[in-house]
Amino acid sequence: MASNRSKGSQKSGARRAENNRIYAHPLPLVFSTPDTGSKLGFGHVLGLFGLSRTRIENPHCEGVFDPATRSVWITNQRDSAILWRRGFFGKGDLSRSEPSWLARQTSARKAAGKYMTAEEVREKRRAERKQFKMDRAAAIAKAAAEAEAAFAEGREAMPAVIPSGATWKPQEPNENAELPEDSPEGDGDEADEELEPLEDVEHLQLTLQEAFFLIWNLDCLTVLDPHTSEPLSLKDIWKAFQSIHCIPPELPIYSNRFDNPFLVNYAAYHYYRSLGWVVKGGIKFCVDLLLYKRGPVFHHAEFGVVVIPVYEDPADQESSPFNLPNANTFSWTWLSTVNRVNSQVQKTLILSYVTIPASSRISPDLLSSPACLAHYSVRDVVLRRFIPARMRD
Repeated sequence: MASNRSKGSQKSGARRAENNRIYAHPLPLVFSTPDTGSKLGFGHVLGLFGLSRTRIENPHCEGVFDPATRSVWITNQRDSAILWRRGFFGKGDLSRSEPSWLARQTSARKAAGKYMTAEEVREKRRAERKQFKMDRAAAIAKAAAEAEAAFAEGREAMPAVIPSGATWKPQEPNENAELPEDSPEGDGDEADEELEPLEDVEHLQLTLQEAFFLIWNLDCLTVLDPHTSEPLSLKDIWKAFQSIHCIPPELPIYSNRFDNPFLVNYAAYHYYRSLGWVVKGGIKFCVDLLLYKRGPVFHHAEFGVVVIPVYEDPADQESSPFNLPNANTFSWTWLSTVNRVNSQVQKTLILSYVTIPASSRISPDLLSSPACLAHYSVRDVVLRRFIPARMRD
């Protein structure tokens, strides 16, 4: 027993070491120092003058702006790997997080008829769990009917047997069932060679907030126009990301608005990214953002963030053409629901209040550049669910 436990710890330790090696860089930019082989070389002389030989390696990734999905597509496999492994930016459009569609399809092709893939094991467990719930519900209904009949007849009901998770076992397949046809004779490697090579049709999909962070703060992403395939300037990207929430964008009511959804969401995203958190979408847990300490490969998200816009001037909210989520007063029922969902999955709920500057105080001309983001402020309120049985100390 101890030997199996030690083998498991060695395996997990090796996996952890491999993840530390693959995801060693927190951002796409890499800082490197050339090795001169001598401590008193040219680098030492530069250090006397306050200079450093550290170089910044910029990967210069490339993506295509897609207005229909409000995202930026990274179709190059190299760029996708860099942006995911260095900061966990984006998600695969055919995957749950990491763009792993090609690897999963290759693994499924190799495992055909030999062993079950991870996805097949997961689907089998889900089917068994569903069957267990159905069997348990049927046993409970049968026991209730038997008890009711026994009460009507004036006799003692037979003891009911309700399956539990510890004793229930899935039904074995029927031996008389038809077996699948054998695979063609021959070596498995030869059969794999006869198959056509798989084409990677998956792309990495960046949100507008992630894309603009890579463009404006790190300068490591070039966005192409979807029609002309020409690189877009920072000014064009700034306008395009805001106008995507304006339908139609030509209406004057959308112009010069500090409460544009892109600006509000980016202010919150930039705030947490600048503090070193890995920020991902949190719709699965009824929140706007999830905060990871290092990334989804290492740990589960520690915090769930709900972005709440707050208008500095109430008049701006009355004249706003945007229906910002959580801008109006929310109910305690909604708050309790969200807090309960996150507490059940060991996450702390954070209410992030993003203050929208008043248009009467700041000139709308600032909206022509990202300099207007300096006038937004973010305030955090940590909310914990009170459980009397656990919080007596």
